[in-house]
Amino acid sequence: MLYHCVYFWLKPELTAEQRAEFRRGVETLKGIKSAAQVAVGVPAKTTPRPVIDASYDVALVVVCADVAAEAAYQVDPLHLAFVANFKTYWTRVQIYDSE
Repeated sequence: MLYHCVYFWLKPELTAEQRAEFRRGVETLKGIKSAAQVAVGVPAKTTPRPVIDASYDVALVVVCADVAAEAAYQVDPLHLAFVANFKTYWTRVQIYDSE
């Protein structure tokens, strides 16, 4: 399995509606067939510790069967549309891929 973990830092000037629109946009990625699972969330309210980075706004975790499935995810029209529609909403995106 390949875990594609994406963290978004949104622009602070976004309105509540724009933030909700972004969240809905991320949810569309659940329709990508090469993704076995897609989860979307926000920083958990766990006890703060020095090793926890909760500075991001939205987290996306995509589980793919393998590297080929993740490559198919990257070029899927839903993914390309999401990036095109929302890339102006974030100031930073950080990705961690693991197997």
